[in-house]
Amino acid sequence: MDFSLFYFANNSNEEDSDRYRLLREGARFADAFGFAAIWTPERHFHPFGGLYPNPSVTSAAIAAVTERVKIRAGSVVAPLHHPLRIAEEWSVVDNLSHGRVGISFASGWHATDYALRPENYAERKRLLGEYVATVRRLWRGEAVSVVDGVGETQEVRVYPPPVQPELPVWITSAGGVETFRMAGQLGAGVLTHLLDQDLDTLSVKIKEYRAALAGRPDADGWPGHVALMIHTYLDEDEAAARELVREPLTGYMRSSLGLMVGSRPDGKRAVDLSKLSAEDTEFLLDRAFTRYFDHGLLGTVTKARQVVDQYRDAGVDEVACLIDFGLPVDSVLSGLTRLDQLRKACDR
Repeated sequence: MDFSLFYFANNSNEEDSDRYRLLREGARFADAFGFAAIWTPERHFHPFGGLYPNPSVTSAAIAAVTERVKIRAGSVVAPLHHPLRIAEEWSVVDNLSHGRVGISFASGWHATDYALRPENYAERKRLLGEYVATVRRLWRGEAVSVVDGVGETQEVRVYPPPVQPELPVWITSAGGVETFRMAGQLGAGVLTHLLDQDLDTLSVKIKEYRAALAGRPDADGWPGHVALMIHTYLDEDEAAARELVREPLTGYMRSSLGLMVGSRPDGKRAVDLSKLSAEDTEFLLDRAFTRYFDHGLLGTVTKARQVVDQYRDAGVDEVACLIDFGLPVDSVLSGLTRLDQLRKACDR
C-alpha cells in the first residue's frame, strides 16, 4: 500500500501570515520519509479548498522544496482549460521536478466553477476524455492543429518538452461507476474518496475499473492504480484523537455541505439547505462525523492499520491522506510521525 499526502484546506479565509506552511513542511516530511506523492486540488470561488485555485502553481512550489516525492494534481478540472495550456504548465513543473509529476483529471461538478468557461459546462463529461487524449499526445511531443488569431490553421507543440516520455494519468471519480469504467478504458488510474460511497460499493466499482482496463484493445497487462483520499490524523490515544478532530472535521464538513449536498450534475440544487432546520443539519453532520471517524485514518496507529487492511481488500493501491481539514498546523505536523509508523507497519 502506497501512502501519500493530500491537501484540500478549509481555511482560506483565516488570517495567517503563512497559509502554505503546512503544504511546504508536509511536503518536506513526505520527501524525507519515503511517501509516494503529494496531491493538491483545483478549487475556485469558495473558501472550501480555496487555497488551491491552480495545482500547477502549488506543484511548482513543492518541486522547489523536494527531491524525490511524486507531485500530483488531485485534480485538474480539464474542461476549464485549453489542453495546450494544461500540457504547457505541467511540462514546466515536470522539468522543475526532474520528471515527478502526475495529473488526475476531473470533469468538475460545481456550476460556479464554470464561470471560467461556461460554454463547456454542459459537455464537460464528453470533453474530459477528449482533453485527456490531447494532453497525452502533446506530452509525447506530437503536434495538434489549432486556429490562430487570424483564422489560419497552425500545427503547434508544447515547450519545454517534458522530462517523462509518458504523463502519469488518473481520472477523478466522486463515485459514479461509469467514471471508473472510463478510467479503465483510457488506461488511467482512479482517484476517489468515501464521501458518497462505502467500501463494499467501492470494491465493486474497482472490479469494473480493472475489467475495463484489461478489456482495452491495447491492454498491456498493467493492473491499474486506485488512490483513495481519506481524512487522516493519528494520535497515541483514540479518545484524544476523537476530541481533537471533532470540531475541525465537523466544521470542514459544514463548509462543504452546500457544495456536496446542494449541487447536482445538471447544476440544480438536490437539497435546499435553507429549508433544513438547525437540528436536521446537526444530525447530518453528527452522522457524517461518526462515519468518517470510523472509516478514516483517525485515531491510533493500531486502529488505522486495520482500516488500511480493509482498503487493501477493496482493491485500493494508495491511501491519499487528507491532513489539512482544520487542525492546528503543529498538531498535524507532529502527527505525521505516527502516519509514518503506520506506513512502515503496512509495508511489513
